[in-house]
Amino acid sequence: MLLNNTCVSSTMSSEFTWEVRVYYEDTDAGGIVYYANYLKFFERARTEWLRAVGVGQQVLLAEHDAMFVVKNVSADYHAPAKLDDVLNLTLTIEKLGRASIVFRQEAWCGTTRLNTALVKVGCVDSALRPRAVPDAVAARMAAYVSTPAP
Repeated sequence: MLLNNTCVSSTMSSEFTWEVRVYYEDTDAGGIVYYANYLKFFERARTEWLRAVGVGQQVLLAEHDAMFVVKNVSADYHAPAKLDDVLNLTLTIEKLGRASIVFRQEAWCGTTRLNTALVKVGCVDSALRPRAVPDAVAARMAAYVSTPAP
């Protein structure tokens, strides 16, 4: 079984949103979110997104010898988040390749964009050799590929 039992609606938006609160441990001495913690927030959002689309990472590895690893990150910091802020983390797919995915992820506090990142993730086997994203997973991911504005 490649996918877990999570139900996926056929009417899902191409943008996934996940909410996280800023805790004391996320902040630096100045009381704002430490820059590297956005990468942790984005990692958690990708994991929650995989769950939401019904992809079990442990099942993926056990049954298909496939897992995802981050290859590259490019991040822009626009505004700071502070202790107790509630952030909305968004995710869309910029490019879905045969063995890699480029995610566009953003952190928002209300209507203020805090951070934008492009995260390239590769699909590898347990020996860390590139491999194709399993077809069933790629099909679920395809619904999140962003479409260019007209």
